[in-house]
Amino acid sequence: MSSTSLRAACAAFAGALLLGGCAAKAQALTGADEPHRTADGFRNLDGGAVAKPLSALLRWKWQAWRDGLPPPARRPTPAVTPDLAALRSNTGPGSPSATWIGHATVLVQAGGVNVLTDPVFSERASPVQFAGPRRAQPPGIALADLPAIDVVLVSHNHYDHLDRDSIVQLDARGQGHTLFLVPLGLRAWMASVGVRNVVELDWWDVHEVHGVPFQLVPAQHWSARGLDDRNKTLWGGWAVRAPDLHWYFSGDSGYASHFTRARERGGPFDLALLAIGAYEPRWFMRDQHMNPAEAVQAHRDLGARQSIGIHWGTFPLTDEALDQPPRDLAQARAAAGIDEAAFGVLAIGQTRWLPAREARQSAP
Repeated sequence: MSSTSLRAACAAFAGALLLGGCAAKAQALTGADEPHRTADGFRNLDGGAVAKPLSALLRWKWQAWRDGLPPPARRPTPAVTPDLAALRSNTGPGSPSATWIGHATVLVQAGGVNVLTDPVFSERASPVQFAGPRRAQPPGIALADLPAIDVVLVSHNHYDHLDRDSIVQLDARGQGHTLFLVPLGLRAWMASVGVRNVVELDWWDVHEVHGVPFQLVPAQHWSARGLDDRNKTLWGGWAVRAPDLHWYFSGDSGYASHFTRARERGGPFDLALLAIGAYEPRWFMRDQHMNPAEAVQAHRDLGARQSIGIHWGTFPLTDEALDQPPRDLAQARAAAGIDEAAFGVLAIGQTRWLPAREARQSAP
């Protein structure tokens, strides 16, 4: 096989794992009778038809090639120089913040705990680093420049959300003190790369760190890192209730009733980090990725005081241009009568400083 053919094959393989949802052999993880568990692993509560046959994946890729999709971005994803000194000194409760590093990677500082979501610092979101979706912008903060990370939250095991090199480096940097919170089934993968400080959770399980409860909440998605492990590990979002900030991280998800259930079981939220990218074509992506209009509805379902759109502008994954999600979000927001201050986007490296929950609630 030529090097060009090999690169093309690896890129197609990576794309299928990231977004294809093609059916594959699965194996039972548990024998439990929870509604999201089956003899073959896990499933979505709302019955979203995430699994697609190979013919659907090939149809999508052929149509994208025929139509020249995705189109080039009109302008690069905006980026700013992060205020590292402020982030490193933000060590106590009372000054919550969220910094977009890129894609689904966000540094959230709240309750005196530094949290990193779905850390991906590698050049490509792929099983290999010579093929597959390539980063359009460098991370907003280099991994070596991060403040000390107390907790890493993983939503699921796709390569654009769970990156081996990033996980290994974060564990080494924390000298084993960084805690990795992961959905059911991922502890074994973490152990296979040498990471031991791991807590595995089921949907609605809570684990407390320094007085801050972290809860894995349902999402509508799927999991796989190879061709024979589809849905053997769980996926989800995260609800975190620090004293100074109650916040929500969507991970990857299609729109479904779980957003309302998350509010009913612990909301509303001061901040929601909601995926707004990787949504075209809708006939293929609808059940696994929200579009911006659905993200606006999720914002409402969660009762979020503020939301920040993430999961866009970093890796070319689907048929919309890298800079299309913010434009579609602006239209959806206007149609819903929601102000930009309530649901907008950040530049890569930008920090949103948020009012502390106690101060806001005690204000006249």
